[in-house]
Amino acid sequence: MKPCVVLSALFLCASIFASCSRKPAQPVPDTPEVLVTTVTRRDVPVVKERVATLDGLINATINAQVTGYIISRNYTEGSVVKKGDLLFQIDPRPFEAALAQAKATLAKAQATQLKTDEDEKRALELFKNNVTSAQERDTAVQAAAAARAETQAAEAAVQQAELNLGYTKITAPIDGLAGFATAQVGDLVGPSTGPLTTISQIDPIKAVVSAGEQAYTDFIMRHPDAEERARYLSKLEFELILSNGQVYPHKGTFYAADRNLDLRTGSIRYEVLFPNPGNLLRPGQFGRVRFVSEIKKGALVVPQEAVAELQGNYQVAVVDENNRVTIRPVTVGDRFGAWWEITDGLKPG
Repeated sequence: MKPCVVLSALFLCASIFASCSRKPAQPVPDTPEVLVTTVTRRDVPVVKERVATLDGLINATINAQVTGYIISRNYTEGSVVKKGDLLFQIDPRPFEAALAQAKATLAKAQATQLKTDEDEKRALELFKNNVTSAQERDTAVQAAAAARAETQAAEAAVQQAELNLGYTKITAPIDGLAGFATAQVGDLVGPSTGPLTTISQIDPIKAVVSAGEQAYTDFIMRHPDAEERARYLSKLEFELILSNGQVYPHKGTFYAADRNLDLRTGSIRYEVLFPNPGNLLRPGQFGRVRFVSEIKKGALVVPQEAVAELQGNYQVAVVDENNRVTIRPVTVGDRFGAWWEITDGLKPG
């Protein structure tokens, strides 16, 4: 019979504590029956799990671009809005008046330009026929150039006035979920007021995860080629475990990694995208992201219940050919579900 590992950690612990006891020997009970298993090598998945915070794929802060009083809030707080939907209306009357004034100034400048253009044309013709002096010609040319510049400035003022009037309608720049408003009807708002609300695009929603520097370095060393690394990441499937322990039904995919490690935490941030139909998940939720990083070939594994820990040391009970049980110290590696890798202290068989 080949050596086998005893599955009952309870039996192992009882044996250890009994051998350390100083009490008088008690009557030996009948030999208990225990389950055993043969130590084998297996291909096992290496599962990684990280704490994650959910966030919108895009979080658009909505700000006022002109100063004025809000006369209406046109969306329902906490609702889904579409790109172009009206969110707030700022009183447009001052901006309508400014636009009318700019248009009047433009009309005046255009009339002046029309006259100076004619004067310039006439002065050039008269100078050509030696009727007027060079000074009179130059005066007419300069007046026409100045009038054209005034017209261009007036046209720009009209464009700016039209933009400002358009800014009184604050619209959604993206499709998404709109948050609470920070300003209400009657409030004076402007560019320095701060965000009036935020719209988050949450389908898909991203899970923000951090990996330590050592884990990142190990990963880069295993995948040094950038193209191969990108292919590997694109094939990963991620699970999201919600705060109540439930596994989210939709699988996630790798999205992006940050450009640098955080000097304060010594970790790098990466993001995973999850489909979010119905907007069930919201920014700010916590969870855990789990994924199989690799398949470890030929790992020497035993069931977890076969391993006992005593003061930081790990031991297993081994049955030899004569059905005798001995306690053997072992070095453990990674856990793979119900299995524990043994890196030293046991051999297959």
